[in-house]
Amino acid sequence: MGFGAGEIDLSEGAAAAGNRVTFNRFELNRILNLYGRMVSDGEWRDYAIDFLKDRAVFSIFRRASEIPIYRIEKDPRLARKQGAYSVISASGQVLRRGHELDRVLLVIDRKLALV
Repeated sequence: MGFGAGEIDLSEGAAAAGNRVTFNRFELNRILNLYGRMVSDGEWRDYAIDFLKDRAVFSIFRRASEIPIYRIEKDPRLARKQGAYSVISASGQVLRRGHELDRVLLVIDRKLALV
């Protein structure tokens, strides 16, 4: 049985989805703005978003068949310690971690420089 426009699925699977960590509108907007700029520069080609029970992950790919070159993760368990946001490279190295998404994204957000 399908659901029409404006209808909500209240089944067990939909209730379980409410327990997952997600990016809010501001966070997703900031990440997608960066992604759009890098796609227009020809550097990135694909992405994936995973909303898991303990964290939300935005994976960035150079090609769809590869492993992600960067993962932007939001882990609320680390919010009081090192910060909920982190950028992780393809090798698994944490490039930057912090409490503010904008500051964490600076590690992969290269600005245009005047020469």
